[in-house]
Amino acid sequence: MATARTESVSPALMGLNKQNGQLKGLTKAASAQPGATTQGKTSGALPLQKAGSAQEGGGGGIKFGDDWKKSLKLPPKDHRVRTSDVTATKGNEFEDYCLKRELLMGIFEMGWEKPSPIQEESIPIALSGRDILARAKNGTGKSGAYLIPMLERIDLKKDYIQAVVMVPTRELALQVSQIAIQISKHLGGVKVMATTGGTNLRDDIMRLDETVHVVIATPGRILDLIKKGVAKVDRVQIMVMDEADKLLSQDFVVLIEDIISFLAKNRQILLYSATFPISVQKFMAKHLQKPYEINLMEELTLKGISQFYAYVTERQKVHCLNTLFSRLQINQSIIFCNSTQRVELLAKKITQLGYSCFYIHAKMMQEYRNRVFHDFRNGLCRNLVCTGRFGHLGLAINLITSEDRFNLKAIEDQLVTDIKPIPGSIDKSLYVAEFHTADSEVDEKPGQLLDST
Repeated sequence: MATARTESVSPALMGLNKQNGQLKGLTKAASAQPGATTQGKTSGALPLQKAGSAQEGGGGGIKFGDDWKKSLKLPPKDHRVRTSDVTATKGNEFEDYCLKRELLMGIFEMGWEKPSPIQEESIPIALSGRDILARAKNGTGKSGAYLIPMLERIDLKKDYIQAVVMVPTRELALQVSQIAIQISKHLGGVKVMATTGGTNLRDDIMRLDETVHVVIATPGRILDLIKKGVAKVDRVQIMVMDEADKLLSQDFVVLIEDIISFLAKNRQILLYSATFPISVQKFMAKHLQKPYEINLMEELTLKGISQFYAYVTERQKVHCLNTLFSRLQINQSIIFCNSTQRVELLAKKITQLGYSCFYIHAKMMQEYRNRVFHDFRNGLCRNLVCTGRFGHLGLAINLITSEDRFNLKAIEDQLVTDIKPIPGSIDKSLYVAEFHTADSEVDEKPGQLLDST
């Protein structure tokens, strides 16, 4: 699936500027991604968008007999090599599923040329109304697999909530809502709302007083709105659970069960999960009616992701990061820490080394987290230090102390993979697209640096 390219940001440091989680030098900002949009405000409230209401070239201007594809505003083609996770298809086309022309326009303008394997398997079954239990990896078109049939079935003549997408994190809610808004922008009236904890409840109540067709939410917030009588879900046709293994963990399962009790008995449930723990199997037996099972995963690790580890002491970690920055050709990197204190400290250290850096953690005000998250995604900074997970990654390097070796072994066993020691030099073809394509333009994958502490 095509993604817009982000230009490089110069790492030269001219001075420090700490503001709302953004530690960076006086660098030249990268241009925004072509075709990328930032939805909603950064004040904490999540967006309620009326798809197609303010878009140029909407579906209403296309007449019967017109060559509607000529009017599409397509993003630049993505020439990066794609793994078999998304290329091993049956050769189907999106037009094969008898989708509305206006929905097809949004799909193509997202840069999605042909359905990925998970989309080929999911879309026709979901359109038939049957429950689905799908095992699918992140980064293989999973969101489109359920959003496309869900949006196809929205009836604009009905002014109530018809579909609910449950996700475990705020960041995933924002990501999914942006995709839904983009691909439905030509449908002329589909209203998509994202709501999660950490935003103003009063704003959500006011928005639900108007027409909303699709709600994308975290469990706690939507349940709160349901119990207050604000979010009426008794006529919901489709409920999607993205990253169902997390949603059915001890942290969420009671909330999910409570939410389902408010839904109609004839609703359709679509589950997407990277793993099938016992909790998912129990839920399936209790709530799904003869679900269609999809399993496209041979292993848990993502194809195209190269993982290494390096044994270091605590005091060596910053020096190791500096060495990696100087030796790897990285467009953007994400560095994970396991505490908010370490996040801020490491971000400051990286800035002092001369690299632009943002940071984000749970103790920051939500409006600041939103701003940092969107700015980083739009390429305004090279490095992000955080306690969360973002984006599609190409190279993972784990910096671990001797005490972490048992955790590393447990991860290898669970993923059925072998994480090797970091070599003296890393083949750039593992993470830089220019070594895969004859195209003269360089298009790099972001790298990931994992700090186990």
